[in-house]
Amino acid sequence: MLQSPLELVQRMLGEVEDFLVLDELASAENDEGSLNEVAQGASRLSEEVGRLELRELLRGRYDTADAIVSLHAGAGGTEAQDWVQMLWRMYQRWAEERGFQVEVLDVLPGDDAGVKNVDIEVRGEYAYGYLRPEKGVHRLVRISPFDASGRRHTSFASVDVLPVMEGDTQIEINPEDLKIDTFRSGGAGGQHVNKTESAVRITHLPTGIVVACQNERSQHSNRETAMRMLRAKLLERKEEEERQEVAQLRGDQGAIAWGNQIRSYVFQPYTLVKDHRTGTEIGNVQAVMDGELDPFIESYLRQAASSGH
Repeated sequence: MLQSPLELVQRMLGEVEDFLVLDELASAENDEGSLNEVAQGASRLSEEVGRLELRELLRGRYDTADAIVSLHAGAGGTEAQDWVQMLWRMYQRWAEERGFQVEVLDVLPGDDAGVKNVDIEVRGEYAYGYLRPEKGVHRLVRISPFDASGRRHTSFASVDVLPVMEGDTQIEINPEDLKIDTFRSGGAGGQHVNKTESAVRITHLPTGIVVACQNERSQHSNRETAMRMLRAKLLERKEEEERQEVAQLRGDQGAIAWGNQIRSYVFQPYTLVKDHRTGTEIGNVQAVMDGELDPFIESYLRQAASSGH
């Protein structure tokens, strides 16, 4: 259950009072151990205040929801497919650091290495709100380990982020509009995966949207998950149509197009990760690949809030 901001503030104020009393006693007795405890507590509370301020920026309609993150390889062949796998690991590490749960819904392995596409579900407080700034094209620049000549390559991968909609009444799906196929699961999972047609692929005929899930042994479970994915994609489509209508009224042509990367990750000849929307930069590219995404997420949310978006 989500704690309200008021409950969080009241708890933190109580801790501040406790630390003030401890600081006064420790100072009077010159107790270095207790003074260190106060300093550590103050640092932790400062971080919590920052996180609470950030959470207050998450006021979107679906920000509290879980998220479906879809990664797709773009230009770059095997290198791009390896890039998708690297991004997959990055989001996995970021989610684990926050205590979020991650479930792989569907994955299409690459021809030689990496993966072509992968869909994961991230479950946790405000998962969608925190992850929605990641939507867009991510660019990798490095000396490719797949190039015998040791040349530098540029690769692209797209990241799509959707809220998980549980029984959202705004999205009505007519069963007659669905084409449902079952097939045998592939990939890791042991010998049992190929014995039954438990994997499910659903095509929404009016829009052509296709979703698939092969994570569970049960066809019923995979079907339920695929329907959640479909509902999220249909919701995104509906909201995108609404945004386009508003953009036409404003004369705004600001849609993100393939190739207009939101962030670049440079491994050679120097190391730098730069978000092109906010200008936020981190020189330690390995730390970012290990899940240090909060500086980019926070700067984007603050910029969006200040601009009224």
